[in-house]
Amino acid sequence: MNTNVIKINKNECIACQIEWSLSFRPLVAYLKKRLKTEETMKKEFYRFLLEKIEKEGALAKNLVIEDLSKYKETLELIFTILTPLMANEKELYWALSTPVPDQIFFSTDLLYNFIQEHVAEKQLDPEHRKQKEKDQIKFIYNVILKRYYNYTALTTSEMRFAYNNPQTGLTQYFNVNVDTQFVDISYNKSELPALNFEQFSGFVNDEHGLELLHEVLPLHDFKFDGFTVISVTDVTLQHAIDGIREALVNHNYQTEAYLHILQTLKTLGGNADIDYGLLPLITVNNKPVLDIDDHSSIIINAGKQFGISDSVFFEQLRSYQQNPKPIFFNKITDEHIEKMPFMDAIRSSGINSYSILPVFYNAQLVGILEIYSKQEVLIDDMLLSRLHSAMPLLGQLFQYRIEEFNAKMDEVLKDKFTALQPSVQWKFNQQVWEFIKKNKGNKNAQNIETVTFKNLYPLFGAIDIRNSTIERNLALKDDLKVQLEKLSTSLVELKKTIKLDLIDKILHSCKLWVERTSSFISSSDEDALNDFLEMEVYPILKHVEKSQPLAKEIVNEYFESINPETGIAFENRRTLETSMQFINATVGEYLESAQDELQKAFPFYFAKFRTDGVEYDIYIGQEIAPDVPFDMLYLKNMRLWQLQSMVEIARLTNRLVDQMEKPLLTTQLIFIHSNPIDISFRNDERRFDVEGSYNIRYEVIKKRIDKVKIKDKNERLTQPGKIALIYYNAFEANEYLTYISYLQEQGLLLAEVETVELEELQGISGLKALRVAVNYEENK
Repeated sequence: MNTNVIKINKNECIACQIEWSLSFRPLVAYLKKRLKTEETMKKEFYRFLLEKIEKEGALAKNLVIEDLSKYKETLELIFTILTPLMANEKELYWALSTPVPDQIFFSTDLLYNFIQEHVAEKQLDPEHRKQKEKDQIKFIYNVILKRYYNYTALTTSEMRFAYNNPQTGLTQYFNVNVDTQFVDISYNKSELPALNFEQFSGFVNDEHGLELLHEVLPLHDFKFDGFTVISVTDVTLQHAIDGIREALVNHNYQTEAYLHILQTLKTLGGNADIDYGLLPLITVNNKPVLDIDDHSSIIINAGKQFGISDSVFFEQLRSYQQNPKPIFFNKITDEHIEKMPFMDAIRSSGINSYSILPVFYNAQLVGILEIYSKQEVLIDDMLLSRLHSAMPLLGQLFQYRIEEFNAKMDEVLKDKFTALQPSVQWKFNQQVWEFIKKNKGNKNAQNIETVTFKNLYPLFGAIDIRNSTIERNLALKDDLKVQLEKLSTSLVELKKTIKLDLIDKILHSCKLWVERTSSFISSSDEDALNDFLEMEVYPILKHVEKSQPLAKEIVNEYFESINPETGIAFENRRTLETSMQFINATVGEYLESAQDELQKAFPFYFAKFRTDGVEYDIYIGQEIAPDVPFDMLYLKNMRLWQLQSMVEIARLTNRLVDQMEKPLLTTQLIFIHSNPIDISFRNDERRFDVEGSYNIRYEVIKKRIDKVKIKDKNERLTQPGKIALIYYNAFEANEYLTYISYLQEQGLLLAEVETVELEELQGISGLKALRVAVNYEENK
């Protein structure tokens, strides 16, 4: 034990803010009280200590710290009664201090050495001194309020601090507990003031609370008498577990949290030479995949750096899933690499020791904890015991990561591949809940009710690529001409090495097909050409390739030319397809972005379809959002947006022309329909469709107007650079004429507006249209 005095606050005068005296009077009172009630052998021990203090008269008075070293034997007796009998002083952080903890006068050697190191490290840090003074004042007020007002909400008697252990290089965490049961407090005024504790509810984090207490309860009105008992506990393990638990509570399992947890695991392990990796088992269609956002697994990082093929990794991972168990490689050897090829990449990254522990959640394997080191280390029971308490939390962490990944997959799936959107999902949720309530416990559950929305106002728009069918046929003809010419060239080359009369016959057929392709294409002509190639040409080419080594290069070169991905015989079709996809992707992105903003005004259902261009349906009305009052102004706003967006799309696609390998133009069409309709979700097709005979007529018109012509003319209504608006009744057109006028004033549309009648379609007559040109001047 150590009797050297330690000045805790070397450069501050915290303790001088309050009057205090060091004495054993509270301890003497405690011992006399226990002598009256104690019936065990402890009673004699208490009597012995009490008599010794009273015999040494100086100990019954106010004490001078510097003189206490003379009474080491008595101090050791006090240590004995205040600590467990079986405690080893060499393993305890324990001390006696002044009533306001400012100076330690008796301590275990362990605590004495620790404080000396800690104080020397921190005493020059101004921020540390400032925080320590604040904590000390909080401590004093906490003792006062507990004694006089039975109020303990301000803070606890425990304080936690971090310590960088110079031997291990790791951070350790300690709790400091100050026991004040042997401190008497006196108030030097007649009556204590009443306190409104609502004022101090934010005390811990609010400087204003301390200022209020200073005004109401000045510290100079109090006196502390006695001594405090200080004990320090290493809580590094608990702090590490709390750090992982905090990540779970906050649902913070992104890269930053993983890095924090990895450092926490290192602290938990207590060995600076050992590092850790986290690998949640993400699956798609029950097959493991590498999570592209994960950077915390050494096996993934090493695999990327040194080229582990995905197939090798997946094979080993699937094998491990079938038999998950701890695997320890205290030293990676050639024998280990032979059994597990991916271990070569780990060793190449400088790792000499590598082990894995399976992590479970609800008895299901959800991930792997990696333990690795550049040194040769032995994974012993002590390390595994330390990690054991963290394994359930790591299981939850991995499960959350898996659920997050699955939710993201589901979100993209709904957004990109199904018709279910947030604006209508509430009704699906409602129907599912009703279904569950009605059929709870019923194995022969009835079919779920159809999801229907009634009295919705429809808007339809189509952005079509002009003459797409003609362009496809031209690209096909040009490609087939290249293919037939390449075939003819190849056959001529083969004739030089192979004497086969059948080659001349095929060459003659090729010339006929070259002439024939200049005047077709119909599907029957294309099928006939494919039959000629498949039945007559390719069997001969494959035969000579096998039987004549000199012919192999010629045949391979031909087949390379007809590769759809890279061959010259598909170049025109690829170029056309690239340009069409460029337009569709740009238009689709514009519509998605625009509708996301519009949803904020009033929710609506939006469905986009790919054809040779892009078509979309919009449905808006009260039933889409029953809790939000619907007004016709939302419909008018939507119609204005529809016209304006068509103008923007026309200008946008016009700007794309110079960026396309195959220049293509677009046409813009709007179908105006003023009457509300009903739609219902078709479970078999996973999409919404119109409901009722009248509403089906609306759908029929949509499908037939894309190539409609002006009455008595051989002219298509839709033309590049113009917006076409088809309607039935004049009042429908009048509303859009006001929108057209507005956009003309904005300089987006040209002045002339055409009004035309349209040709009769099958079962449809009386359609009319407005047509107005887009102003491209700004683009120039």
